[in-house]
Amino acid sequence: MNAKYRFENEYNMSMFMMKNMMKVTTAFLLLFPVIAFSQQLTLQEAINITLKNNYDIQISKSNVNLYSINNNIGIAGGLPTVSGTLSNQESVSNLNQKFNTGTEITKNGASTNTATINVTGSMLLYNGYRVVATKKRLEALEQQSKQQLNAIIQNTIAVVMLKYFDIIRQQSYIKTLQQSIDLSKKQLEIITAKKEVGMANNADLFQSQIDLNTRLQDYASQELIVKQAKTDLLTLMAVKADSSITINDSILVDSHLLLAPVLDSLQHNPDIAAIDKQIFINQQIEKETAAQRYPSLRANTGLNFGRTQSDAGQVLLNQSYGPFLGLSLSVPIYNAGITKRQEKMASINTGISKLQKESLVDKYKADIIKTYQSYSTSIQQAKTQESNYQLSAQLVDLSLQRFKLSQATIIELREAQKSYESAGYRLVNLLYAAKIAEIELKRVSNGLGL
Repeated sequence: MNAKYRFENEYNMSMFMMKNMMKVTTAFLLLFPVIAFSQQLTLQEAINITLKNNYDIQISKSNVNLYSINNNIGIAGGLPTVSGTLSNQESVSNLNQKFNTGTEITKNGASTNTATINVTGSMLLYNGYRVVATKKRLEALEQQSKQQLNAIIQNTIAVVMLKYFDIIRQQSYIKTLQQSIDLSKKQLEIITAKKEVGMANNADLFQSQIDLNTRLQDYASQELIVKQAKTDLLTLMAVKADSSITINDSILVDSHLLLAPVLDSLQHNPDIAAIDKQIFINQQIEKETAAQRYPSLRANTGLNFGRTQSDAGQVLLNQSYGPFLGLSLSVPIYNAGITKRQEKMASINTGISKLQKESLVDKYKADIIKTYQSYSTSIQQAKTQESNYQLSAQLVDLSLQRFKLSQATIIELREAQKSYESAGYRLVNLLYAAKIAEIELKRVSNGLGL
């Protein structure tokens, strides 16, 4: 127990910090092969399997793909459009025509065929730079979706780590209980031997047996807690909840984190980066709305073909074809103030986004400060508790030796045993608390690497 949960400071923060987190994450999710699940589970395997199977991540990846497809200059209206129409109409009519020359034409059941073919191309030349603003908005939406995916990934990694290290913490309780059970067995053996020579009474024997049975029950209860904790982790990993896993690991805390760098790294937080993109998106919507005040200029070109053939009438055949080229100008004059109101609404939405960012940043800063206080305090207490744990182990050994020599009572031995158990529980709880704080500090600064 002493060696297993010795507080170590071997992890360096650079192992977790990654410069282009989003690019690495996207490449990992697209290229990482199917992971074979084994009974011996490491933290990296647990993270990899969870990232591969997590439904929220899969949905968020699909959203990224949607925004990537939508991020196109054609969607923004910056590419020409070409359309073609074809019509062919056959009609039968009764014809009665009189001309000023005195000629009269009368025919029943005259057939007429009219065919037209048009190919038209249109290119937007100017509309107040609305296309430019729309394209920037589409790019920002794609980048925002990637930040949102990154936030889900960071949160998922953090949850997996918390579940994983909680199992280690619960398993350490079992080890402490096992050592306490071994001590209770030795105590019972000593009392049994003393009773055989008349140096102990039944009260001490019964009490020792009760203490041993109580610890055996505690051990069984703790085993159930570990099993349920493993089930929670398996469920999070989206694998069979009844799978058998073994975790042989310890809680190692990175003690090199400093408050100032964490606060500075807050700008890399995916939630804050996403709301930054939202501010930019709203600003582009303002520009798009303002562009409605400007005229729109389009260039139009195409090719027309028309043919009309009739059995009767003055014109028996009329056919024309050829290209055309022209400009069309649309000037907004009045629309009941709708554009002006839309501009005000877009400006208000931008202001709301800025206030939301300020609120989010302030909240994160406050949470970081409190988390860092917990982190540094837990580290300091863990160092002290390591010494207490070693002393309590020595006290148990000394009390057991004194009990053998009848220099200590069963009550004194039991108190030493309780102190040892409490010291073991408190040590691993402090390490776990420090680890939780470390994970949270790295999560908010986008520092949980794959």
